[in-house]
Amino acid sequence: MSIASYLSEDIGTSVDFETFRDAFRDKMHKAFTMRGDFDKVSTQRGIPPFMMREIQSVTPLSVFIPEEYGGRGGHVHECQAILAAASYESLALSLTLGINGALFLQPLTKYGNEAIKGAIFERFVEEKNLGGLMITEPDYGTDALNMQTSYTQAEDGTYHLQGTKHWAGLTGWADFFLVAARRQGANGDLGRDIDFFVADMNRPDQMIEVEEFYENLGLYMIPYGRNHVDIKVPEAHRLQPESTGIKMMLDILHRSRIEFPGMGMGFLQRILDEALEHCRERFVGGKPLIKYDQVRRRLAHLQAAYTACSAMCLHTSEHASTDNNLAGEALSANAIKTVVTDLMQNAAQSLLQLTGGTGYRLDHVAGRSVVDSRPFQIFEGSNDVLYQQISESILKSMRSVKEKNLHTFLSDYEMTHRAADYFEDTLDFEVDLSLPQRKLVELGRILGRVVSMELTIELGDRGFRSDLISNCLQVFQKDVDSRVTAYRNHELTDVVEDYVEGSAWFDYVKV
Repeated sequence: MSIASYLSEDIGTSVDFETFRDAFRDKMHKAFTMRGDFDKVSTQRGIPPFMMREIQSVTPLSVFIPEEYGGRGGHVHECQAILAAASYESLALSLTLGINGALFLQPLTKYGNEAIKGAIFERFVEEKNLGGLMITEPDYGTDALNMQTSYTQAEDGTYHLQGTKHWAGLTGWADFFLVAARRQGANGDLGRDIDFFVADMNRPDQMIEVEEFYENLGLYMIPYGRNHVDIKVPEAHRLQPESTGIKMMLDILHRSRIEFPGMGMGFLQRILDEALEHCRERFVGGKPLIKYDQVRRRLAHLQAAYTACSAMCLHTSEHASTDNNLAGEALSANAIKTVVTDLMQNAAQSLLQLTGGTGYRLDHVAGRSVVDSRPFQIFEGSNDVLYQQISESILKSMRSVKEKNLHTFLSDYEMTHRAADYFEDTLDFEVDLSLPQRKLVELGRILGRVVSMELTIELGDRGFRSDLISNCLQVFQKDVDSRVTAYRNHELTDVVEDYVEGSAWFDYVKV
């Protein structure tokens, strides 16, 4: 089937990506602006069906689907660009597309059984189906390897899955889910490996029961909840790992994390555009806000975030293909995910600060952006944990080459060798290879930003605006310098667990 056969009539027979993306933008504008007041819609749970029909009419998820199955080919730069176009209008919509693409369609493309791929992809193209992923459990979030959802296999090859999953994006909404589970042995023990199974919500024996919908703090358009899994799926519905299931899961999660910049790109550009417009039009003390020095500092930081995210999109586009196995690419995936999500939340907080009381409303882009961007620092790996893993990865490499000086090591390391030139003095110290956890997290924040600078330098080499590149590198350099000062402070504060006795301020008032 030709892609032209299912494109909206608005596009005609043209299939070039620019036309495709423009049509998608037009549909979003029509859905959010002309047919619905998005500022109001965004404060309601879910998304009106007419809006989703409008958006799906150009089949944006086709960018994640291989050509042989009627898609645009799964080219990562197109996937990133569609996510960015969506997040300029709505971060929740972009995440919806991201969940479908990175957590269902790409894993199915790479690991799905050929016997089922064609029919499923056809339903995404023709019937505008949606898909999601279920890994997290109420007692096993970050500790995913100890999940308790289990499966057994019958003599006819059918798999029986049982367990509880929660915080699965598109709960009760998606037509398909990938469900992670561990094999249950004859003695009831669960195996160490992880397997994934495709569940079709339109089949009674594969239907996952929603026990509760959550009142999530932000991202109102996306339903989340707790799900009871007691399903039977055919043998062909099990994903086929190249080696182990755990490595397959790492490949899936690392690819998803490294694709976060697509969702961050449009969001950060929208924040920057809104901030510039507000600061030009808002007058305080007889002059526009943009004339105030502190305001210009905030705007410079927003532009730095925009530039760094652009650099990440470039890197992702050239490294995240399903042809590549990313199971061993923890450093780049974790650095990109953590830094871009920190940039997103910081940008939202800055816009809220600039807009003042007007922005402190859920139906204003500033207030909505703060609550919608916050969970990005938590899901698919809490940033604190990922920063620790970044440090552990670098320290492991330093041990292997018997190098203790951080600057010396980073100067020879592929993902930091040019950015390290900005820190000849700042990072010129020996690292204790047995750091406490909090120091590992602090060091990870530093390393993540140095990696981001390396990507930004590469973007500059490609011809990106030199003034934006220079601004970004200056902002990140100052950020790293301040974080290194904190990191090298060896005083470790600790919690006083039994704090109540002697801590009531009222007892010490002099009257």
